[in-house]
Amino acid sequence: MTSAVDRIAGVAGTLRGRVPPLTAIPLPRTVDERWLGSRWPVRELAAPPPGSGLRPVLGDDGPPVVGHVPEMMRFGLDFSLRRFEQYGPVSWMGAFGRRIVSLSGPEATRIALVNKDKAFSQEGWKFFIEQFFERGLMLLDFGEHHLHRRIMQQAFTRDRLARYVTQMAPPLREGVRSWGDGGRPRLYWALKQLTLDVATRVFMDLPSSGGAFDAARINRAFVNSVRAGTALVRRPVPGGRWAAGLRGRRLLERYFAANLPAKRDADGDDLFSALCHATTEDGDRFGDVDIVNHMIFLMMAAHDTTTITSSAMAYYLAKHPQWQERAREESLRLGDDLPDLDALERLETLDLVMKEALRLRAPVPSLSRMTTKDTEVLGHHLPAGTLVAVSPTLNHFTPDCWTDPMRFDPDRFGPDRREDKAHRFAWMPFGGGAHKCIGLQFGSLEVKALMHEMLRTYRWSVPEDYELKWDYVSLPVPADGLPIQLAYR
Repeated sequence: MTSAVDRIAGVAGTLRGRVPPLTAIPLPRTVDERWLGSRWPVRELAAPPPGSGLRPVLGDDGPPVVGHVPEMMRFGLDFSLRRFEQYGPVSWMGAFGRRIVSLSGPEATRIALVNKDKAFSQEGWKFFIEQFFERGLMLLDFGEHHLHRRIMQQAFTRDRLARYVTQMAPPLREGVRSWGDGGRPRLYWALKQLTLDVATRVFMDLPSSGGAFDAARINRAFVNSVRAGTALVRRPVPGGRWAAGLRGRRLLERYFAANLPAKRDADGDDLFSALCHATTEDGDRFGDVDIVNHMIFLMMAAHDTTTITSSAMAYYLAKHPQWQERAREESLRLGDDLPDLDALERLETLDLVMKEALRLRAPVPSLSRMTTKDTEVLGHHLPAGTLVAVSPTLNHFTPDCWTDPMRFDPDRFGPDRREDKAHRFAWMPFGGGAHKCIGLQFGSLEVKALMHEMLRTYRWSVPEDYELKWDYVSLPVPADGLPIQLAYR
């Protein structure tokens, strides 16, 4: 049976590189079929230079004005899989009033993220989030990015990580036990509040409630700033997401600026203090504005992605109680002491479950780039100034790399299989290349510490027929908040 990829390749020429056997993927059938096929005319993004031997990038605009944004937000992974089936690893689509090229699959993403000829810049992020996360580390390019990363790395040394673990352990234990016995909380929101509390204490050594900047206001400011990046109306219209994001950004600036002088004067163990005092061997350090910008970005990245990952892990452990019991046995063997860094690293089952949850539900499903010059990916011509979306999500379901990719199977990361080693970019929930997440170790330790406390305190479950649906308006979050049954073990 001829797939959509084969049909398009027959028109555009033979695809260079290896296209995964998409017919082997059990593609979900939840996406409205009407947008597939000939509903939207297939067009070329731009004509390749004469004699270059390159092929054009094919795609379609989708519905007028909004493009494919509503379908992306509604269907998420299902939409991406369908799009890949139709067009292959390099395509474009209409979205947010622009034409955006999508690069999917290990080889296409490798080209963009390794970026040997510096053809892909972080300018792509600026289209979505610059006004809300101005000059965060993820938005910086090349030499400037390298300098800022060198300074920031001083805040993520192993000694620093060990101190962060010591700081986060008490509020995690206290927060998890506060949920109580026999309840059915919307777990996502409980986790989000808890991770914000931890981030506030560990990153700033400040309480997360009271005063002009209480936890609820800070949390809402972060939520509004993140969601504004995918607003369809990208103007500060009263009541709109863009306007709410701008208000959130201003509040966060005031929050960090108000506390910065005290952090400069002291030498604490929190991340805020670490950034204030971080200095490279060459004497480079951050100015006040840089610190405010980086703290806003790091706080968002720390508690949003941690909340998503721990929610996904809790869901899969509820659906697969044998894995929950296996992980619990390891946690109980640690005893009642608060875990330190070395103890968390010994929780091998949680490590497997976390990696599989990150594969199935990547917290950041798309990485944005902008081409700095004419370039090519897998034989396709991308002109300068092209907005590009690099998709980790599709890599996590490539049958060439993963056995039965739709199935929850943490053992695929075990030492006897290591399916994530099938390709350098088969598994990339933390991005890759020069911009790979600088806080990945911190985030992983926090998630394991949180899940450890849940396992030693509760057993939890969901109804057998319950299937979690995800909201993709910005980052993927449980649409219903993940109602879960908790009981003291």
